Amino acid sequence: MRKAKPKKRIILPDPKYNDVQVTKFVNNIMLKGKKNLAYEIFYEAMDIIEEKLNENPVEVWKKALANVTPQVEVRSRRIGGATFQIPSEIRPARKQSIGMKNLINYARKRHEKSMALKLASEIMQAYKEEGSAFKKKEEIHRMADANKAFSHFRF
Repeated sequence: MRKAKPKKRIILPDPKYNDVQVTKFVNNIMLKGKKNLAYEIFYEAMDIIEEKLNENPVEVWKKALANVTPQVEVRSRRIGGATFQIPSEIRPARKQSIGMKNLINYARKRHEKSMALKLASEIMQAYKEEGSAFKKKEEIHRMADANKAFSHFRF
């Protein structure tokens, strides 16, 4: 490699739940640098979840995130003029990132009043192993399973 690896940034835990993973999730929710608004959305969504499920909202959120986090993905690789979809495992940081982004993107696409409500309902759906983000993970796994024959081309 030409350059040295960039230093890992230290992410501080969030003020309410004292969890680094929550901060990463809020950073993904955030648009145009409005972090306070992102925190408000997340905390409001947690309140809605606690109200509806009567469980610890952070535990529900972590379980939902685990349910929408893919373990494998397919990557395109060109071999002898043909392009193959090769299934490969995902490194842990990327797994977490993909899971968070899927959860947030599918929450944004929902048709409800506020972003907090959209996020809360998508998290509750993922917790119950249903909803769009969970379907996306299942689809990724199906693709990898269908292309299992090409796994010997792994790079």
